[in-house]
Amino acid sequence: MPGNLTFDQLKDQVSQGSIDTVLVCLIDMQGRLMGKRFHAQNFVDISYEETHCCNYLLATDLEMATPDGYAATSWAQGYGDYVMKPDLDTLRLVPWLEGTAMVLCDTLDHHHHKPVPHSPRQVLKRQIERLAELGYKAMTATELEFFIFEKSFDEIRKNGFRDLEPISGYNEDYHIFQTTKEEGVMRPLRNHLFNAGIPVENTKGEAESGQEELNIRYADALTCSDYHTIAKHATKEIAWQQGHAASFLPKWHHNRVGSASHVHQSLWQDGTPVFYDPDAPLGMSELMRHYVAGLLKYAPDYTYFLAPYVNSYKRFAPGTFAPTKAVWSIDNRTAGFRLCAANTKAVRIECRVGGSDINPYLAIAAQLAAGIKGIEEKLECPPAADGDTYAQSNAPDIPCTLRAATETLRNSTMLKEALGEDVVAHYTRAAEWEQEEFDKVVTDWEVARGFERA
Repeated sequence: MPGNLTFDQLKDQVSQGSIDTVLVCLIDMQGRLMGKRFHAQNFVDISYEETHCCNYLLATDLEMATPDGYAATSWAQGYGDYVMKPDLDTLRLVPWLEGTAMVLCDTLDHHHHKPVPHSPRQVLKRQIERLAELGYKAMTATELEFFIFEKSFDEIRKNGFRDLEPISGYNEDYHIFQTTKEEGVMRPLRNHLFNAGIPVENTKGEAESGQEELNIRYADALTCSDYHTIAKHATKEIAWQQGHAASFLPKWHHNRVGSASHVHQSLWQDGTPVFYDPDAPLGMSELMRHYVAGLLKYAPDYTYFLAPYVNSYKRFAPGTFAPTKAVWSIDNRTAGFRLCAANTKAVRIECRVGGSDINPYLAIAAQLAAGIKGIEEKLECPPAADGDTYAQSNAPDIPCTLRAATETLRNSTMLKEALGEDVVAHYTRAAEWEQEEFDKVVTDWEVARGFERA
């Protein structure tokens, strides 16, 4: 069970008074938890079956604006309801909040109770079902990178998000002494997540001042995405409780390294990893080579799901460990895709393209779709790149702007077949809106550059 609390256990704890609140959450387009706080008694009596929410929750931006152009919902359609259907297998304790439990929901249409196709959890479930039809199960793990700042969210916002100061003063990659200073946030984060049933492996300092990385044990693709989403939410809440801000913005300053969310993936069959072939070069089975070839061929198609905002693309820069080329390599961190654990049963492919702002359900679903297509087409895997892939002018580029990624998404036959044309259209509109909103804004850079000299 991906949670750590059965419904019967929840009822017992509610009757004993140890749990009085249940967070009933869906995952929105941005990968955030949205929902309601239920009195626990009402939840176990009635609302464990379902509750409702406005359908605009799957047609908004980061600011909760209501853009036009969505087929699924609009002002003209009156913004009706969706059904939030609790997945009781995801019930868990929320140890960092007193007397609180949490459950994740699937999102259903109010009229016919069928899954909403563009809801992130359903997008991923569809690809999991496609894989199952081929006889495979995806096992994945995500790395969460983020920055911790000296001040709180409220202080930073009231100061106009200026003069940001990370919690530490120098690069802390693998640095034990420096990360000791951050244990006020990181120790409760590790322990609370573990006690919430999320199998935390470790945290470590990352390659910048105030930058941390959280690693969670691999799991099936849906459980992995649930873990990622809850962990990201917990990171912000626990940092807030300690008077600090934790940010998953991929690139908060042009002179600072960005934050990523690398995705490790492999396919299994009947409990056995089928990416591994001890007799094949590097231990890569033929199936794995087809899968990796699909990831590479269709990387431009699904880049939007790895980099969904204007800021996401500021991270892609040579010499920063953020990739710019859609090539694979053998344990080489300059490439978009890295082969890990070659010649072992743990052999897997790591996608290094995604930033810390990914919605894991969508990012993993899009990669599974590409890998499935590679298997179906029996694509030939190109030779591994080596050396500094940033400098390889003949290597295929990853789309380097949101505009470019929007167009490859809009025109992707592969994703339309795999996810559905309506789903691709929905997220294409989300990408367009993000760019439209940015294009309206006069930035500090423009003012400083041209105010006097233009």
